[in-house]
Amino acid sequence: MIRRPAARPNKFHARKTEVDGILFDSAAEARRWSDLLLLERAGEIRGLERQVDFPCIVNGEKVCVYRADFVYFTGVGRVVEDVKGHRTREYLLKKKLVEAVYPGVQITEITRGRR
Repeated sequence: MIRRPAARPNKFHARKTEVDGILFDSAAEARRWSDLLLLERAGEIRGLERQVDFPCIVNGEKVCVYRADFVYFTGVGRVVEDVKGHRTREYLLKKKLVEAVYPGVQITEITRGRR
């Protein structure tokens, strides 16, 4: 009999949540996805994507990859969103790097109480 180790709880207490067969890292991310789907159906936004990668390449070297929770377009332009319950040092560094490497990209953070 093979035993698998019990899943470790998330250190930030996020609960994996499934919506429409998609597994999200947190309930907040799942709620935001549902909100964005409604906005897309209403024609307020278009081109909604999730888990979009932004490779960070500096002087020809791949430094890291930032994965945005959501990317979509409005009448103004492209929006890059990240649902955050806790801003880690790694996230803050990647955010700065992406915004420096990709001119015009500004990551919008969605936090508790802000949708």
